[in-house]
Formats: sequence, C-alpha cells, structure tokens
Amino acid sequence: MARTKTGTPPSYRLHKPTGRAVVTIGDRDIYIGEYGTEDSRRQYGLLLAGETAPKAKRDPEPSEQAITVVEVLAAFWNHAQSYYVKNGEPTNELDALRLVIRDARTLYGREPAESFGPKKLKAVRQLWIDRGQARPTVNKNQRRLTRIFRWAVAEELIPGAVLHSLTAVPGLKKGRCDLPEPPPIQPVPLEVVERTIPHLPPVIQDMIRFQLLTGARPGEVCTLRPGDVDRSTDVWEYRVEGHKTEHHGRQRIVYIGPEAQALLRPYLLRAPDQVCFSMAEAVEQRRQAASEARKTPPSCGNRRGKRSNADRKSTERQRTPQVCFDPSSYRHAIHHACDAAFQAPEPLGQREGESRAARGRRLPEAEREQLDEWQKQHRWHPNQLRHTRGTEVRKQFGLEAAQVILGHAAADVTQIYAERDAEKAREVARRIG
Repeated sequence: MARTKTGTPPSYRLHKPTGRAVVTIGDRDIYIGEYGTEDSRRQYGLLLAGETAPKAKRDPEPSEQAITVVEVLAAFWNHAQSYYVKNGEPTNELDALRLVIRDARTLYGREPAESFGPKKLKAVRQLWIDRGQARPTVNKNQRRLTRIFRWAVAEELIPGAVLHSLTAVPGLKKGRCDLPEPPPIQPVPLEVVERTIPHLPPVIQDMIRFQLLTGARPGEVCTLRPGDVDRSTDVWEYRVEGHKTEHHGRQRIVYIGPEAQALLRPYLLRAPDQVCFSMAEAVEQRRQAASEARKTPPSCGNRRGKRSNADRKSTERQRTPQVCFDPSSYRHAIHHACDAAFQAPEPLGQREGESRAARGRRLPEAEREQLDEWQKQHRWHPNQLRHTRGTEVRKQFGLEAAQVILGHAAADVTQIYAERDAEKAREVARRIG
C-alpha cells in the first residue's frame, strides 16, 4: 500500500480492478466513487480540504439562504462575458477563466460559498499541479480564482471574510516547490529565420520581415490596416487599436523606418479598413505554388480545386479562408515551414509524396514521440522575432530605446524580452580579471 509523503497531498488515482477512484491517506485507501466523474472529484476535494471521509449517503443540500459556489461562479461568468471583451471579440482571459471556473465547480460547486476557504483553494490548486502546469501558470490561475471571489464580495454576494482568508494563501515560490519552470523565450537566430522563410508564401514572408524590423507583437502585425498608419513624417507611426494594455490608459505606437516602409508600401494600396496581410491571399499563393510544383500534367490526375469546398455537396461543410491572420494561425504557418526547412532524420522524416497523416500512421508511438520532440526543438514562433529585435536595439542603443520600441511601460519587462549583451560582460571580465 502506498504511503503519502509528508507535506505532499494524496493523489487522485485509478484502482484498475474496480474502475473506482482511490485516495491513500496515511495507511488507508479511501474509495470515492467511479474514476473520472464529477462527484469523485468533488469528494477528492473534500478530502484535500481536511473534511471527513465520504459517507454512503449524500451530503445535505445547503439552505436556500446560503449562496453556493456554483451560483457565485455562474454570476461571475455572466459578468465576465461582457467585461473581458475587446473590439467586440472575447479576449484570451475569458478562455482561461472558463477552465478555472470548471475546476472550482467540479470540486465545490454544491458547497456554500461562505465555506470556501484556504484549504479548498489549495485543493483546487492541487488539480492544476496534478495536470503538470508550470508554477507561473498555477499562480495565475490562483489569482483568477481569488479575483472571482473578490468580485462576489464587491457585489455583496458573500461576506468580505471569505476574500480575506483567500488572500492569505501565498503563491508558489520558485525553488520552494517541485513544479516545473517554463523555459525562457530566447531570440531566434537570423540564420534560422532566413532558412525558414523560403517555405512560406510571400505574404507571410513579409509579415516576418516587418515584425523583425519593427519589433511589433504578432497580433499587431496581423491586424495592421492602411488607415492605422500615419505617414506624415519620415518615420511612419502605426497606432495600434485594442492593444493588450489599452485598458490601462496607455498608447501603443509601432515606429516604421525606411526598410519597413519599403516592405509595407505595396500593402497600403487597398481600402483603409482592410488588413494589409491577408490570409486569403497567403492561402491562394500557397495553392498556386503547389500547382506550379506538381509533376503530373494538368490534363492528368486531379485538377486543381477538385477536392476544394466548391465541389462539396453540403454547404454546411464549406470553409473559406479567413480575412486576416491571428497569432495562432500565424504561428502554425511558421511551424509548418520549420518542419519543411528542418527535416527530421530517417525513419522519422517525411518521405517523398507522403502526407503528414500517412507518416503519423506509419510511425509507431515511440517514434512519433521522438518526432514531436524533434519538431519542438527545431520550431520557433513569432514572439521570438520580437525578442530578437529587442535584443539588437538594446545592444546598440540601450535599455530605454528597447523599452520604447517594444512598447513596455516598465524597463524590467523589457529586460525579459531584450537579452542582456553578454559580450559587454566578457569585455569587462577581460579588463578587470
């Protein structure tokens, strides 16, 4: 029988012979229902919170006057759907809150909200730890859950003592817990970028070069429109609407120099409210390149577009390219180009004429994991271009210049993006040591 280490919460495990969930506390195995069900998760949370062992009969329902945790979560969710919106679209914060609300509801949805204290907060946090989330992510989710109860206190749904007790739970400290730390985002070497670019459509190539020249965020490049660019001076100014710090009353300006102006000028010859870098144009360029590279004559085999949406009988399944990129589709396009630029060795590599799906079916599970690890090591993402530009600006012009170019309100944030110039430290060491 497994024993629980001192200071380590008991784990939620599957008892394979019976299919039930089991938790080991001390020297005793406690079975808490069918594995994976919402009720077993709730009972597990009660155990972590120091409650009594689950009884055969169901816990009594809370009184009508006592608001439950699920009612607090539902009220906050209704508020969040209208609050976490920018330019008519929900923000990424709403997706993160959805997952936090789901876990809190699973463990303690039927409990009175007034009884939600530090132990129950730690129990919900243990769910995120068991999933292997990194320490900063766990701390962010803990702050989100506390924020929900702070809102409930402000709306007079629960007493302020609940929030006071939750704020007493500190976040997890680096070096004082066993949780993994996310790897730092490093600048991408320019030679790696140049090796990847030929495998992308011209539109995405120009997006990468524009971002590398200006240090803009991926989302800022995706939503750039001709009407957003002020061309009244020798250095153009791209005033970003709906940027990530807009709700703090800050203004974000991307400065466009001569090289970036020359690259951007052809994309400004369109309506002021249309995006400069069109996803539909990039898809058409990719299809055109594939058509030109085909070895089968056009009179033989499948004609171009035979398997396209236009030939599908069901209109419900038809798909058309989006008008503009978003950071996710921009990143995926770069990842596909990285896979083409940095081919995995045999037998992991893609054979001539073989699709990615066919390769996945050919490889056994162990080799598929090796392929995933290879691709992870040889892929880069658009945010690394921002780090590359910030590092170069800091090296030539100093930290303050990098702070302005990257649009940071504080210099300590810039130091995360702009790597320190190690060569200066080496030069000092050569002279003094």
